[in-house]
Amino acid sequence: MGRKIAVALGVVVVLAALGFLATRIYASMQTGGDVPAPAVGSSAPAATAAVGDLDGDWTVADGSEAGYRVDEVLSGQDVTVVGRTEQVTGSGTVADGELTAATVEVDLASITTDESARDGQFQGILDTRTFPTATFELTAPVDVTAVADGETVTVDAPGSMTIKDVTRDVTAGLEIRLVADGDDVVAELAATVPVTFADYDVQAPDLGFVTVEDTGFVEAELTLSR
Repeated sequence: MGRKIAVALGVVVVLAALGFLATRIYASMQTGGDVPAPAVGSSAPAATAAVGDLDGDWTVADGSEAGYRVDEVLSGQDVTVVGRTEQVTGSGTVADGELTAATVEVDLASITTDESARDGQFQGILDTRTFPTATFELTAPVDVTAVADGETVTVDAPGSMTIKDVTRDVTAGLEIRLVADGDDVVAELAATVPVTFADYDVQAPDLGFVTVEDTGFVEAELTLSR
């Protein structure tokens, strides 16, 4: 009897140790808590322009990035994970001081954190082989006239977002400002879109020792040039 009890206790200790080790390994994979939410405000000073000079087509330029932010509960501890990619394309049109159209497309398959195992799980959950991109499209005009005065415009932008071939109405929180770029100006744009994963037929993973929240954010920091 004593031998059986000893063996049972040994098994319990080993399982507990493995569980602790798995938790520690997963914890060491967490990243992003120190990555700030998207915001405009590069070191370049704000620029001014005539309202009419804002009119025209603007294109997402190099150096832009987008991705996701999601909270997890790891063994009772709150953890934030952030993934990013620079594989972002898009364009917008301004007419008479209003942003009248805008589309942004993000290559989901290229979003990475600092841990390939997590990235593989993310790509599997979103089935990025079948649905490699996510798209946001503006659905109503947004007044940006104050940008011409060198101000940072903060506005809610109505739009639709498509993930895994599922499209939902969303509201993007935007910050926009102009900065000097030689003899011209470029626009900085920061966007945050809250999402509920189930709305896009995405099942948030539950690994036992870690539970991913069922809501999160799609985020972008974009530079737009004419």
